[in-house]
Amino acid sequence: MHLKRIRTTLAALTALTALSALTACEDSAPDGAPAAGSPTAVADKGADAASLEQAQNYVRRYASCEDMGTDPNDHRLPLLDLTTVGKWSVTERGVCSDRVERGEIVFYMAADMKAFQEGYKKRVMAKIAAGNATYGLFSRVFVGKNFAVTPTETKTALKLSRSDLRILTCNPTATVPEGYKREKALVEGCVLSDFVASEDGDGSPNFETPQDPAAGGSTSEKPGQPAEGSLGLPHADSLAELKAMLHPTYVDCTQYATDPASLAVESIDYQPVVTGDHRAWGVEERAICGDLGGSQRAHDLNWLDTVSDMTMLQTRARVAQQEDLKDDGRVRATASKLLVGRNIAVETNDRSVRHGLYQLQFLYLNCEPGFSAPAGYRVEKASVAGCVLTNYEPGDN
Repeated sequence: MHLKRIRTTLAALTALTALSALTACEDSAPDGAPAAGSPTAVADKGADAASLEQAQNYVRRYASCEDMGTDPNDHRLPLLDLTTVGKWSVTERGVCSDRVERGEIVFYMAADMKAFQEGYKKRVMAKIAAGNATYGLFSRVFVGKNFAVTPTETKTALKLSRSDLRILTCNPTATVPEGYKREKALVEGCVLSDFVASEDGDGSPNFETPQDPAAGGSTSEKPGQPAEGSLGLPHADSLAELKAMLHPTYVDCTQYATDPASLAVESIDYQPVVTGDHRAWGVEERAICGDLGGSQRAHDLNWLDTVSDMTMLQTRARVAQQEDLKDDGRVRATASKLLVGRNIAVETNDRSVRHGLYQLQFLYLNCEPGFSAPAGYRVEKASVAGCVLTNYEPGDN
C-alpha cells in the first residue's frame, strides 16, 4: 500500500476508532458541534436548483452526470437507499451515471432542507444506537439549499467537493481536519464541510497527518536528511544579486521586469505561487523572467523573490498548495512550485529549471501528506508545520 494511504488510514483510525465499509449513498461522515468562530448556518447560500434538471446541470459543472432517471425501480439505485420520496421532505428522486468515474449519483429534491438534515441525523443516530458506531464516518451526502446528492465513487465526491455543495456529517466521533471548510448545519450536532473522508485513503488529503523529515531512520541511514537544522540554503542581499546568481545558467532572465504590470502577467500554462500584493506574502522585492507575450501568449515564466518573512511566505504557499491538492492529491502541472533559500525564493513550473536550482541548494516546499524521499535526497524542516523542504520530486529515481 502507498505510504500516503497508510498514513491517511492510520490517522483516521486514531481519530475515529474502528472503521467499517458503508454503502456510499447511505454514508455520512464526521463531526459534532462547530468550533468557535465557525460560519453560521448556510440555509441562505450554497447550491440552488428549482428542479431536478437544474440540479443535474449544476452537478455537471464538476462531474459527469448522464442519463438522468426517476423510475423508483431504476437498477442504478443502491439496494440500501438513503431515503425515498415522501420522507425527509423529499419531493423527487433521480439517479444519473458518472461515466468518467464509472459510478452513479443519486439526487434528492427537498422542500425543506432542515427537515432533510433532521431525517439524516435521526438515521445516523439510530444506526449508532443499534450498535453500528461507525455509521456515517465516510459521508457522501452532499447538500445544497434545496437538493442533495450522494455519489457512489470517491473520485466523484472529490470533484463535487470543489462546488458549493457541502458534505453533511452527523456522526459525533468524526472530525474535519485542518485546512477544510467547517460550517454549521441546519441541525445541532451535524456539520457541513468540503472534506471527503474515505476508508481506502483516496479521499481528501489529511493535512494534519504528521510528517517526520527524519522518518525511516537516522541521518546515517538517510544521508542528506539532518535530524536538526539545515545542510545549507542559498541567500542573496538583493534582487540584483539573486538575478546574477541565476542568469543565464539556471533561469533565462534575458527579459526581466519588476514593474507591477509585468509582475501581473501569467498564462494558462505558467501560473505563479504568489498572487495579489506580494508584500502580503512576506515578499520584499519581486521580478519576473521570461517571454511576457504581448500579442502572443506569455511563456517560459519564472518569478524571483527576495523574502522579508519566510514563515509568512511558506504559510500562504502551504494554503495554496493544499487547496490544489484537494482535487486529486496532485499539484497541477501548470502551477509553479516554490523553491526557497534562506531569504530568497523562485517560483517555477519548469522541471529542468528546478533541477538546476537544486544544484544551487534551493529546496522545494512540499506540503503533500505522507511525503517521503529516498535515501540521498534532502528533506528538511520547513518554516511551517505540515510541510518539508526537499530536492526530491517523484520520477527522479
